[in-house]
Amino acid sequence: MSDSEAAAEAEVAAEPELAGETDVQGEPQRPEAEQDGVSEAEVAPEPAGEAGAEPELSAAPEPSAEQERSSEPPPVLEQERSSEPPEPLEEQQLLALSRVVEALLFLSPDPVSRADLAEAVASPEEHVAQALALLEEQLAPGLRGLHLREIGEGYVLASSPEAEEAARRLFSRPRVATLTPAQTETLAIVAYLQPISRPEIGRIRGVSADSATAALLERGLIEESGRSQFGAALYKTTTTFLKLFGLRSLQELPDVAQWDPSPEEQAELRDRLLRAGEARAGGGPSGE
Repeated sequence: MSDSEAAAEAEVAAEPELAGETDVQGEPQRPEAEQDGVSEAEVAPEPAGEAGAEPELSAAPEPSAEQERSSEPPPVLEQERSSEPPEPLEEQQLLALSRVVEALLFLSPDPVSRADLAEAVASPEEHVAQALALLEEQLAPGLRGLHLREIGEGYVLASSPEAEEAARRLFSRPRVATLTPAQTETLAIVAYLQPISRPEIGRIRGVSADSATAALLERGLIEESGRSQFGAALYKTTTTFLKLFGLRSLQELPDVAQWDPSPEEQAELRDRLLRAGEARAGGGPSGE
């Protein structure tokens, strides 16, 4: 074989390698992307955009239905319903409540307020007020031996005045000891001018009020109510005072104007004050 023929055969053998690889059947192989049916242009990544641009933030997840339900405000109807007064009691319920209230008042030695009754029976004050109204109607004067009385800010069961003499004979108990004139004067001054100090009471009476004040304190008719600007103890009347005199409040005290002194009483009062002044100038306040 000549040199020219060998060179021609070498060129023919090199042609398949230059044209690209072929498969078994002699066909050239295509890229994998084209074999799968996707062109290179389709699988090429998208351009990142302008330099320095921030990546797009992903949207926040939507709240679930349970979270939305828990964050919703309470319905307006429930709020309005909570502020409405309680419904009136039925007849049987009212009768049962009035019996319980009557028993509580019977057991208590002191007046019981409406709020305390409501707390004891675990019912609204409106229901207790209905029970008290029914009880007052049932215990109206002339119907029963007891009747309902309002004293201060509370309620008590009191016996009918018609039973006083019979009760006294039954229990053979003397009535509460009467107050002395000095105690009566002191109690009247405290009732109308409270709170008032002991030195002020003494100046009004013209004599020392130590003994009378101590006796009223012991009997529970007056009690301390703070201190004056000079440090003296101030006194006021108690619920026992209202109960003893049958008063609902201090507003029911008689008007002092109806006891304006007559000329004779004015002269007697003037002489008394003069004697008190002479006794004090001669050696201190006189006794009671």
